[in-house]
Formats: sequence, C-alpha cells, structure tokens
Amino acid sequence: DFASALLASEIKADLLLISTSVDSVRLDYGKPRERKVARLTAKEARRYLAEKQFPAGSMGPKIEAALQFLAHGGKEVVITSPECIGQALAGKAGTKITA
Repeated sequence: DFASALLASEIKADLLLISTSVDSVRLDYGKPRERKVARLTAKEARRYLAEKQFPAGSMGPKIEAALQFLAHGGKEVVITSPECIGQALAGKAGTKITA
C-alpha cells in the first residue's frame, strides 16, 4: 500500500486506487453496528485511524497510505475490491477519500 502511494505521488497521479478483499471501508468492523463508508475526508480518516477503527493488520495500512498520497498532492483515493473497481470509479461502490 505504501509503495503504491509513493509511486502514485512520484508520477503526480490524481487518483490512487487501493484494491482489497472488501468492497468498501467499514466502521465498527466485525461489530453489530458495522457500516460501510462511501466517502471520507482526510481529516475524518485521520480521526478514525486515531480511534483505532482501522486495525494495523487490515485496513489501517491502506488508510495510512491513502493519507500519505493525499498529503503529497494526490486528489483522491478509492478503496474497493477487484470485483467492484468499475463501480467504484463510477462512484457506485467503494470508499472515496479526499483531502
């Protein structure tokens, strides 16, 4: 995830797509009130990361990479599963994180 963010920053990409095993970022993952998140700002992502919503061995590194990319001039990050990439790019699936 970090290598992808670094490479995307180096080539001045506007968009970083992070592929994972789930269709979107989730809050309260594995709990009864688990919910999908369609959009996050970098500020919200940092807050949820600090609240330990994104575990280190799971979504945490993806969110950290997204924040790194945005901090270095990237415009948006999309996190989704390989099966949902097309829908995510159309704004119908996945999680979009913006500065």
